Amino acid sequence: MGTVRAAAIVLGKELRLEFRTRELLNATIVFAIIVVVLFSFAFDPTPTESRRYGPGLLWIAFLFAGSLMLHPSFGREQSNNTLDALRMAPVSSFAILLGKMLANFLFLAVAELVLVPVFAVLYDVSISGIIGRLALVLALGTLGIVVTGTVFSAISAHARMRELLLPLLLLPLLAPLLVAAVEATASLFGEKPFLDRTWVAFLAGFDVVFLTAAWLLCDFLMEE
Repeated sequence: MGTVRAAAIVLGKELRLEFRTRELLNATIVFAIIVVVLFSFAFDPTPTESRRYGPGLLWIAFLFAGSLMLHPSFGREQSNNTLDALRMAPVSSFAILLGKMLANFLFLAVAELVLVPVFAVLYDVSISGIIGRLALVLALGTLGIVVTGTVFSAISAHARMRELLLPLLLLPLLAPLLVAAVEATASLFGEKPFLDRTWVAFLAGFDVVFLTAAWLLCDFLMEE
């Protein structure tokens, strides 16, 4: 079976499992909205302050949402030894990892589709003229979070303190990505919006490097 088809099957399994209960999506979206609302009441920002501090607050909310969403990616496979069954299937390890990444990307993208309009209303930030460029930055940043988060979810799945281990491994590694994402978003939220190609190129390079590393090391990542 080809990698693309196997990844699509894993993706379909993840989507059916999640949309059957919607527990993870609902909890993540509510949590992210609460974070944004609390920041709004705590800072009570003016339009100028929103353009200055809003990108950082927005990506902090995305990071919290991603951390909450990525943890069960491999953890929930432990209860019925589903991961062992997947590894016994005649498919590559990267296909399993890729299917998980695609599912996590879609879940986090849905959360962002809900969160960004709420953020724009609460912080009085207009996104009508920058939707396309903002979507590019969000997609590249989200892909970086998802790729690294899924990989480290696989690494920490068998650890006894995996709930604590995942953030400890993930957050230092994502620091450069978050800086680039915040800077690229800030350039779009300015009085004269523009897309900073340097930071966009950094985001794309980060995604390519870690996706390639996941492909090269997938067999070791999926081992117990």
